[in-house]
Amino acid sequence: MKPANNHGFRRVIRATGFSFKGLKSAWVHEAAFRQELILACVMVPFALWLDVSTVEKLLMIMAVFIVLITELLNSAIEAVVDRIGDEIHPLSGQAKDIASAAVFMSLALCALVWAFILLPLLW
Repeated sequence: MKPANNHGFRRVIRATGFSFKGLKSAWVHEAAFRQELILACVMVPFALWLDVSTVEKLLMIMAVFIVLITELLNSAIEAVVDRIGDEIHPLSGQAKDIASAAVFMSLALCALVWAFILLPLLW
């Protein structure tokens, strides 16, 4: 049930609290998110340290954040599907598989962005 005072600055504060609650839940319950977040804590400072353009740094960091965002959405879809029922249903499997494919695509994008920026530095 929605609270009656769900507007203005109070709504922003409540939404921020819910966001942090979601991040904490993902950290506690999702091993993939933990692994990706730890890797992001290494990759983002490394991207900032590299001697590349600001745009390249931003692309590298954005690619990492896209992975985290996609993983959060994947976890949310899995939680909703699991909440609906325990029985095996083709649409439940399809939803989970598509969400997993989205994570895979975000990881592939991240790898491509990093490779296109780092490989010329190594040559």
